[in-house]
Amino acid sequence: MLRFISRALAFFRRRVNSSEREQQMRLLEGGDELKMVRGVVTKICSDYGLIDELVYFSSDVVTGDVSLKVGQEVTAIVEDDKTYGSKAIKVVAVSDGCHGAGPSDSCPRVAFGCISSAVEGANYIDHTTYFSLDVICKEFEPYQGDRVEVEFCTQSDTLNRKAVSVKPLRHKHVHEVCITSLHGRNGVIDDSIFFTLESLKLPDGYTPQISDVVNAVVVESIQSCYVWRAISMTLVKRWQ
Repeated sequence: MLRFISRALAFFRRRVNSSEREQQMRLLEGGDELKMVRGVVTKICSDYGLIDELVYFSSDVVTGDVSLKVGQEVTAIVEDDKTYGSKAIKVVAVSDGCHGAGPSDSCPRVAFGCISSAVEGANYIDHTTYFSLDVICKEFEPYQGDRVEVEFCTQSDTLNRKAVSVKPLRHKHVHEVCITSLHGRNGVIDDSIFFTLESLKLPDGYTPQISDVVNAVVVESIQSCYVWRAISMTLVKRWQ
């Protein structure tokens, strides 16, 4: 009987170690499949929660004998998910070791957020993290509603969170899609992708028209009933 229990425990440990090794290998391989992020628990229910209002996690992926609370800082391994958008497959509570004698802005962290407002020279993410335009990634002009991945530091003197780098949470290329509507300076591609001429890169001399077939680069963005926003567009074919 003891031999059977020992074998069962050894098998379980192999399965756990194999799973952890697989996660580590996927992280080391890079790409968009898995990301390591650091954020704050913003919602807790009986069997699930949210990190930074955007990352879903179920209670069974929280490691250690700990009950997470709203406001708890955590690190998480996150993957893209068709149902939830972003889903954590492992969540670990963070101790306050980063807030010791040294300044808090010496500990950069990664979180997800949404552009909540824009003013000249600076933008805000979820009304709490501000950033200047010189920290955004190349070819990306932030617009209200854009979902972003942000590396930030908390400034020790004001406790404000200042972003040191900002990039789209997700982006993709779409090819040979049709402009389906135009309303003033705003429009829609393929009945599903919002765009505005206020924040859209176009070739010199090109003005979008309904029925134009275009290629576009789009980012995830909350725009009324749309979840994608075009940031650049090139004409492929114009129907006369």
